Amino acid sequence: MEEINIRDFFNYLKHYILAFVIAVALAVIGVSIYENSFKKPIYQAQTTVVIAKSDGMADGTATSINDVNASQKLATTYSEIAKSELVLNQVIKNLGLRYSVKELSKNLSVKPLDNTAILSISVKDLNANLSATIANEIAKVFAAEVIEIYKVENVTQLSVAMAPENPSNNTFSRDMILAIVVAIALVAVFAFLRFYFDDTVKDTDDTEKIFGLPVTGRILRSDTKATKRGSVNELIVERSPKSIVSENVKSLRTNLQFTAVDQDLRSILVTSTNASEGKSFVSSNLAVSFAQADKKVLLVDCDLRKGRLHKIFGVPNTSGLSDLLAADIRSFGKYIRKTKTKNLELITCGTYPPNPSELLASKKNNRLIQNLCEFYDIVIFDGAPAGGLADSVILSSQVDETLIVVKEGITNKNDLMVAKSSLDKVGAKVAGLVFNMSNRKATKYYNNYYYGDSK
Repeated sequence: MEEINIRDFFNYLKHYILAFVIAVALAVIGVSIYENSFKKPIYQAQTTVVIAKSDGMADGTATSINDVNASQKLATTYSEIAKSELVLNQVIKNLGLRYSVKELSKNLSVKPLDNTAILSISVKDLNANLSATIANEIAKVFAAEVIEIYKVENVTQLSVAMAPENPSNNTFSRDMILAIVVAIALVAVFAFLRFYFDDTVKDTDDTEKIFGLPVTGRILRSDTKATKRGSVNELIVERSPKSIVSENVKSLRTNLQFTAVDQDLRSILVTSTNASEGKSFVSSNLAVSFAQADKKVLLVDCDLRKGRLHKIFGVPNTSGLSDLLAADIRSFGKYIRKTKTKNLELITCGTYPPNPSELLASKKNNRLIQNLCEFYDIVIFDGAPAGGLADSVILSSQVDETLIVVKEGITNKNDLMVAKSSLDKVGAKVAGLVFNMSNRKATKYYNNYYYGDSK
């Protein structure tokens, strides 16, 4: 697992924008439903009591420092007395409450205020008035018990508990913010785990460093009307020549010509690691692009297992490459089909044979490739996936250049390494990778195309 690139991760998070929106929406709805339908308002009333011994003065208007200190030290004891069964049972009896001592104790909080002889008594209840009534009654009963137990004469209720107007558990804003933060965090963690363990090829990868392969072309997601797989609508270069996809294919065509600057480029194999990565889409549109550049082009469907070029170009597949290899290759003209694209002809895959690898590895096929290259400026072979199949590996050693199509976020890195290794073993000249349906945003590179009569 290579080192994580933070910038790549944040770019990856863009794919989860909808997930973030949904998660936040669910959090908001969930909190709203809970707050309005399930959460019961709880009210809290509070009173304070001060305890001090008289200094013996007749008017009882002052207390000594020692008395205050003694009261502070006894504060914890007083708190326990206020929460004791003795006091709570009396309160329940006086008010006729239906609570048990245990239930009332759960809703009661008694604590001394710092550095004082003052006790704070708080009571929570679903009824605002009852919470105040209970708090005041506890203060009253507590005072009587303290006077009885400690013979304290000066126990005063400093503040009378009043019925609170607002619930004490009104935490809607806090709960909403917390729910939103948690929702965003959960989606982000899920995205990070997927990103961390994602072992697929991405356009942001340093492919030359990782795989020893340059990026020869990038084909972005179509900016035209959605195409139906296996139909003439896939020929975007022909029906939408000014689209970004068409420009991507033209750039691929130009890059291929530069890779073969020291040789006459006549034959190109287009393959992939696995099925459904877009090799037929790329080979078809690349063939159209070369034809638009006034090249005499032949497109050959060498996927003798699941070839589909006949569907893309809308021609019959009654006879094709497999049938030609089983016959006299000198009569290849009988197997060539015209297309609606000027300068472009096609040989379909033909009957699916039981031994495609043997047919492609035959000397007859090698001679056929040589003959075809003599009659056409460019021959493009749409091969079978190279991952686990020998078909395209065999063909790669018989052509001038080989392109490997990868689908960003789909193609597995290990599968690509295996395919690359298989091609290397037969001495194939791999021009590089073609990223199909790339998610990469248009950068300066893409925005600086030369739009003109690029043919």
